[in-house]
Amino acid sequence: MKSPIYLDHHATTPVDPRVLEAMLPYFSEDFGNASSGTHVYGWRAEAAVEASRESLARGIGAGEPAEIVFTSGTTEADNLALQGVLRAAAPERNHLVTTTIEHPAILDASRALEAEGFRVDRVPVDPEGLVDPDEVARALTDRTALVSVMAANSEIGTIQPLREIAQRCHERGVLFHTDAAQAVGRIPVDVQRDGIDLLSMCAHKLYGPKGVGALYVRVGRPRIRLQPLLHGGGHERGLRSGTLPVPLIVGFARALALAGEGLAQEAERIGALRDRLWERLAAGLEDIQRNGHPERRLPGNLNVSFAGVAADRLLPALPDVALSTGSACASGRAEPSHVLAALGLPKSRIGSAIRFGIGRGNSMEEIERVAARLIEEVERARRAGVTS
Repeated sequence: MKSPIYLDHHATTPVDPRVLEAMLPYFSEDFGNASSGTHVYGWRAEAAVEASRESLARGIGAGEPAEIVFTSGTTEADNLALQGVLRAAAPERNHLVTTTIEHPAILDASRALEAEGFRVDRVPVDPEGLVDPDEVARALTDRTALVSVMAANSEIGTIQPLREIAQRCHERGVLFHTDAAQAVGRIPVDVQRDGIDLLSMCAHKLYGPKGVGALYVRVGRPRIRLQPLLHGGGHERGLRSGTLPVPLIVGFARALALAGEGLAQEAERIGALRDRLWERLAAGLEDIQRNGHPERRLPGNLNVSFAGVAADRLLPALPDVALSTGSACASGRAEPSHVLAALGLPKSRIGSAIRFGIGRGNSMEEIERVAARLIEEVERARRAGVTS
């Protein structure tokens, strides 16, 4: 059986063969524990980790390799940022500001903080998913410790004005965090240029392995204090205890380095595929709508509502295409997309929405085939009355 065309790159990406090649020696040859400082196996592992830390720091514009704290993924990094900052803050700094379209890791960590007695405000977005920096500024108080706004949304692809938001935060002495899992490796990210204090990212969104991520924590003044989530051997400057997964860390760094090579050209290529897909769908079908910002969006993202068609009933009719209706990290939940709901869309439009995530391995030929199949199946569903 031929493999389906993969258009779910926001959920995860395949490991690049060059990344796998870089990782393999650290499974069986240089397999040492990076904390073992008494023999050559540990030294080699530690050297690989530190070289990877330096490479990752360079990849996001960080000033110091020590600003990279390794985690198991973006979810852990998000939790360490939010819970770590709020719990370490002075008692009078008990306020968090975030948005209504964040990743479940941010939303659920925020609810956990609320259960502990912290105050959380969630800033709304406009109908295209953009956060207004002035709305963020209006939500700030003298008690605000942290603002968290994602760099780019995994469902609708909208890219946020991080620099402007960070500026509003710093004017009030508030730290700024961004979940950049969807942005790093896809669009330029520079923590110093954009004034980012903390940034979460992971490897598996940029053709690296699952199970490894990082939290960038700016060094300097004012000092950022974090209360760790895990306690043990005091790894990662005491911020994240646990034996470091050396092969995954090496793969993470290699993946980001590869993504940075020709980033603009690849974004242009993938953006052309996305635009062609939308063009074909819009020409072949009536009553479809694009969700998210038409211009400020990730190159490979397209989110489309097909009026009169239930997306969760349409996808099984397309076994030859790997697609989704939204965030894989919220799979198993029966509720409609909180992101599309935050845009003010009616339930019918939310229920008919499909997310296309175009990536490195996709071709124009595949896009043409997917468009033809979508048009065919949407028309069939509409004739059969499979409504949303």
